[in-house]
Amino acid sequence: MAQQPEALHIDISDKYFRMDSEEMRKARAMHWYARTDWGIAILSYDDNKLLLKNPHLTQGSAKWPSHHGVVDGYFDSWWQKTLLVLEGDEHNRIRRLVNPAFSPRRIDPLRPRFRSLADSLTDEWIEDGHTEFASRFAAPYSTRVLCMILGIDERDWRKIHRLASIIGLSIGVAIRENIARIDAAIAEITEYAESLVRSRRESPQNDILSALVETRDEDDGKLSDRELVNLIILLIFAGIDTTQNQLTLAVESFSKQPDQWEKLAADSDRYSAKAAEEVLRINPVGRWVSREAAETFQHKGHTIEKGTTVHMFTLSSGTDPAEFDNPDRIDLDAERSPHFTFGGGIHHCLGHFVARADINVALAALAARLTDLHVGDDAEWLPDSGNTGATKLPITFTPRP
Repeated sequence: MAQQPEALHIDISDKYFRMDSEEMRKARAMHWYARTDWGIAILSYDDNKLLLKNPHLTQGSAKWPSHHGVVDGYFDSWWQKTLLVLEGDEHNRIRRLVNPAFSPRRIDPLRPRFRSLADSLTDEWIEDGHTEFASRFAAPYSTRVLCMILGIDERDWRKIHRLASIIGLSIGVAIRENIARIDAAIAEITEYAESLVRSRRESPQNDILSALVETRDEDDGKLSDRELVNLIILLIFAGIDTTQNQLTLAVESFSKQPDQWEKLAADSDRYSAKAAEEVLRINPVGRWVSREAAETFQHKGHTIEKGTTVHMFTLSSGTDPAEFDNPDRIDLDAERSPHFTFGGGIHHCLGHFVARADINVALAALAARLTDLHVGDDAEWLPDSGNTGATKLPITFTPRP
């Protein structure tokens, strides 16, 4: 039997590295994994599917700061206690307590408010025939939706957006050079979260934040004050940064396939959910999901040593030609296998219902009002590490009659 070629090394810290590059396609065609400076990267769909639920792997993000020389400070203290990196009984207890707050039953009634917000933001610039989409739609939409869900005063959106954007730098490879700003943002947002908790204790409302506070207060010790504040910070950071960037990626993807954009516009009730799934598959904001080997084990004859960081490459698996026909293309009528943008197993993203809802509402609202969509050549993009997306996305379009 012919020996499989050796896995390639890819430099994910290079600012010019792109997940949709020929380099990556070559690496995936040669092997199910590639080597990186921080462990191995899983490239194929089948191997991502298997390893995301492998019991030998634990959530692999806990050591991300230390890999980059960040071992103390406000961010590190918060990060080591976030739900993202917890394991075992501690993770399961918190997850069990907070899951009901993020069910479709709580999110679906908010959809009309999401749509109203999307339309009002579009009203501000639609007659111009152009706009800077990242700052004039994606940022206010993602942040104000998060405010609606948690029950935060929408007038605070600029403040929490600024803090969430700074904290978002922590999951990129430039974390160390930005750590002073990140630590300051964590300190400020901690105070803000503590004030939110105090206000809900004094005056509960019908929102997720009140539900989480009640979880803490109804049975003392179930969810500690620190766990509650840490969770609120995570929700603010993850809920804003990911949705904002995913919307910019979605607009870029659909601008390249006007036929699919028109299909969405013609029947958004049928296609809006599928539109969100397709852009999450081919152009995900989170380029990888990290795990760590809790013990040494074998996979396909390859030894993965205890302590190895294992990156599940979401875009690579989501566009694997071994699993998908026309894998790099949006196809709103195709039956697709599930993507792994929200992870898998016990660490599947807590807020996936929220993300799916606000993304598909936004895409339906935009498609209903904009046609001839084009992205300017001067768009500016974050690196393809951690979370990516556009920091500047100039678009031109024709308003629909």
